Amino acid sequence: MTEIVIQLPGAPQSKGRPRFVRATGHAFTPAKTRSYESMLQGAAIVAMEGRAPLDGPVAVEVLACFPIPASWPRKRREAAMHGQVWPTTKPDADNLLKVLDSMNAVVFHDDKQ
Repeated sequence: MTEIVIQLPGAPQSKGRPRFVRATGHAFTPAKTRSYESMLQGAAIVAMEGRAPLDGPVAVEVLACFPIPASWPRKRREAAMHGQVWPTTKPDADNLLKVLDSMNAVVFHDDKQ
């Protein structure tokens, strides 16, 4: 089994909803999403070390590490550091995984694999 580790520093971001131009009906991806996906794709290219995209079924494990808000009381921050409190705010896991599209043709041929 081939294992590829892709690390991207900073807080995880989810894929933003597409925006529409009212006059033309044209849809576009928000700039913040495009920027994050571009950084993730760059990290994937580095991790692949020139290898071709993977063939066949793949398994993906995502570890998203969120910063602990400074506004939380000390007790709650400490509980979060010890894994007793988890984030329950946006973004949700479903939207976090949508950024896998940025790895198409780099890590795997298509994220449907």
